[in-house]
Amino acid sequence: MKPFIIALTLYLFVNISSCSTNDAPIVEPPNGETAEDSNTPTMNEQIRIIIGNASFTATLEDNATTKAFKASLPITVNMTEQAGNEKFYYLPTALPTSTVTPGTIFAGDLMLWGNSCLVLFYETFSSPYSYTRIGKIDKPSGLSAAVGDRNITVTFE
Repeated sequence: MKPFIIALTLYLFVNISSCSTNDAPIVEPPNGETAEDSNTPTMNEQIRIIIGNASFTATLEDNATTKAFKASLPITVNMTEQAGNEKFYYLPTALPTSTVTPGTIFAGDLMLWGNSCLVLFYETFSSPYSYTRIGKIDKPSGLSAAVGDRNITVTFE
């Protein structure tokens, strides 16, 4: 009887342990993406920002504000100098918002203040204000020189 109990115990142990797993199921991302790629938000829409003879490429955020802004392009606006670090322009229509308080604003950030004030930052600084992100100039070197310390005309396309 003892060999029978040992055999039964081994049989149950093997079957029970093979039915449980601590491994998470493996889920393959669609279209051959890697798992890392599928968890990273995509920001592949780009626009061109023209200031005088300088041209910059900006990568856009994926949000409702950006979609509404992009629908108004191309647009040429007269942006006003503010505080030695930004240029702003009040759009004729309000855009949807999803504000964040970034803490640090970076040169090249393109944001919306309130629901209609388009802001292009050309210096990096700390800020307590809330903005909705629209995009960011990919290579902002030369941006400060292009905008200078005056009001400017900017084309977004």
